[in-house]
Amino acid sequence: MMYRLTLLILQVSAALSAMVGNRTIERDVKCVCSVVMPDNIFPVERMEYLEATSQNLSTSVQTETLKVQMYGQTLSLYTQQLQNLTLRLQAMESGAGYTELQFDALRVEIQELLSLTSQLRSTVNGSEAIIERLHFQIKNMSTTVDQLETFDKHNVLGIRQEIKVLKAQQKKCEANQGLKPSQVNFGSCDHGGLLNVRGPNVVQLNWRGIGCTSGAWGRDPAPLPGKGGQYWVAPLESDRRAFNSYRLYSSYNDLLLSRNPVNVQLRSSSYTGQGSGMAMYKNYLYYNCYNSRYMCRMNRHTYRTQRTILNNATYNNRFSFSSGSYHDFDFAVDESGLWVVYATEASDGNMVVSKINDTSFTVEESWVTNMYKPSVSGTFMICGVLYAMRSQSTRLEEIFYTFDTKDGQEAMISVKMEKMLEKVSSVTYSPSDHKLFVYNQGNQMTYDVVFRPKG
Repeated sequence: MMYRLTLLILQVSAALSAMVGNRTIERDVKCVCSVVMPDNIFPVERMEYLEATSQNLSTSVQTETLKVQMYGQTLSLYTQQLQNLTLRLQAMESGAGYTELQFDALRVEIQELLSLTSQLRSTVNGSEAIIERLHFQIKNMSTTVDQLETFDKHNVLGIRQEIKVLKAQQKKCEANQGLKPSQVNFGSCDHGGLLNVRGPNVVQLNWRGIGCTSGAWGRDPAPLPGKGGQYWVAPLESDRRAFNSYRLYSSYNDLLLSRNPVNVQLRSSSYTGQGSGMAMYKNYLYYNCYNSRYMCRMNRHTYRTQRTILNNATYNNRFSFSSGSYHDFDFAVDESGLWVVYATEASDGNMVVSKINDTSFTVEESWVTNMYKPSVSGTFMICGVLYAMRSQSTRLEEIFYTFDTKDGQEAMISVKMEKMLEKVSSVTYSPSDHKLFVYNQGNQMTYDVVFRPKG
């Protein structure tokens, strides 16, 4: 069809006539222009739509290409893992290393492979047959592992499971029959070690109040005759680091009644302390000197103070206990004397136990344990054996680890201790009454130690 555009430029409709010389211009004149348009108009809008569609498709192709590359790398990684699993299964079937099978670990790895293939099946559409075959092979491997555990021709795993059951039955039997604790004289080591603890017995809030949530308290097992002052309480400042003062009581009744207290102030800046690892032994209070790797001790009667370096010990919150900051040194007293627990860079943060000569104020001997100090909430010593604790909940603490300095033997145990509040900042043992003195977020508590019969 031909389109015709007519443009009316000028139309004069009045019937006029004029004379110019001898010439006449006729009236009622019309001027007309015509434009002819072709049939095939260029579709601009369609072209723009095609360009946008092409750009979107290009972006989608790039995204899918990246996915394919990613899955290709992942497939290569898991192909190697699958080959390793195949070799391990072949070794199992041949009986090699059969006593050390780790079926649970194998199941975890196989489950990871199954998860990957399931993901690939839902996202990759081009190679379904390969993915299905891979998925089938992994499921067969899972079945093989189950069969190996079922057949277990050496019966190793079955024996291990029976041992676990027997151990559980043994514990239940001991609980039902009641293992009689050993009756041990105070200060004696004629027993088989710690069996249990009874408590807590909540004594009172510390003398400085609820704001002093960190600190320590205890009893001097070897005070000077007739001098008194055997019970001590040492709250830290509100910053839970600085140790500037402590209080002494001559008797337990005086402690309960806050009667006749003796306040001691650490006045010299060179002898102030930090952390809640204090202990009192033979009239001296031992603690970590402030901002240093020095050990300090103060005579509770003369107030004379000494300091000596603890070589290589870390300090200023380096490898502190999990229960609080700046607990770098942890002094302890037992039947054999004075100890200190700390960590060094050379021990990689594991606990080091050192025996201290209380006369010369020097380290006599040291032992390095395999227990990482920041994983422990506190320690104490009984008859040369280090006991370590950890927090299990806001209301439960566990004594879980021992290190015997007599033979270097380490062991895992499990003795539960109920507590009032979450953080136990210190534990000290008193061989003179077989009690643990615990400082629990400002509250003073005691536990009775129950010993296992010797042999």
